[in-house]
Amino acid sequence: MTDTVEICDVAPRDGFQVVKTWIPTETKITVVEALIGAGVKRIETGAFVSPKHVPQMSDTVEVHQKANVPDDVRLSALVPNLRGALDALANGVTDIVYVYSVSESHNKSNVRRPVAASIAELGDLIEQSKDVEGFKLRVNLATVFDCPFEGRVAEDDVMRGMEQVIGFGVPLEFGLCDTTGRAIPDHVAGVCEAAITRFGSDDIGWAYHGHDTFGLGVANALYAYQAGIRVFDSAAAGLGGCPFAPGATGNTATEDLVFTFENMGIDTGIDLAKLLDAAEMVAGIPDADTGGHIRVVPRERALAAA
Repeated sequence: MTDTVEICDVAPRDGFQVVKTWIPTETKITVVEALIGAGVKRIETGAFVSPKHVPQMSDTVEVHQKANVPDDVRLSALVPNLRGALDALANGVTDIVYVYSVSESHNKSNVRRPVAASIAELGDLIEQSKDVEGFKLRVNLATVFDCPFEGRVAEDDVMRGMEQVIGFGVPLEFGLCDTTGRAIPDHVAGVCEAAITRFGSDDIGWAYHGHDTFGLGVANALYAYQAGIRVFDSAAAGLGGCPFAPGATGNTATEDLVFTFENMGIDTGIDLAKLLDAAEMVAGIPDADTGGHIRVVPRERALAAA
């Protein structure tokens, strides 16, 4: 057990992607810089996806290029296929989050292909990025715990996919994603512990991506922590939700996670007061469907306890 965790804020991608009203590029950059100012060291800043299907992500390159980013901060972008990954690399975005779903039905709904095809394209990406300076890879496994079309996902399916990815033989980070927010704490702990026990090595990192659909976002993160996870995705103001997972609501709020971890003596490196300012900025975006708890508590009470 350690007393330090790393938070990756995904509001500028997972959050913004579901907002129907166009968010000006300048606003996106301001939010990214506000999160950096609060001490967030990792931010998922956009995605290389079809602008027809996810128009809010069409200015990802501009956000990456224009944001003022210190050397110790990582900006990553999500890609669902080889085409998106190569587009990202061609535009100088080398911190890549490649996503595929463990369940066949969600993968076909999300990226319109079988799971095997997604994993094969990941292998192609790895082969073509060997000489790319600064290349970092996270593989997000969506629907690790629950699929909106199939229900609870078999643990064997999760492990089988991970084993294939590890077979490519490169350092990477796995993101274990509760895409629908339907996971229960003991289920989260069991899958995370099983994955780390089976595949843990110096070349494999681990992250947990949770949603708060059933109000279990923070609890699930804590159980993931107990299982050995030390990187956590969350979104300022609890913004977000998968457009291809009916019923899924926002991500676990970053401010809720920071409040909880800090009060447990677990360092996040994030200034809660500045983070709350950034969360209010996110909450003020037109059509933003926000969540979380700490943001709506009187500020003096939230900060007095932190």
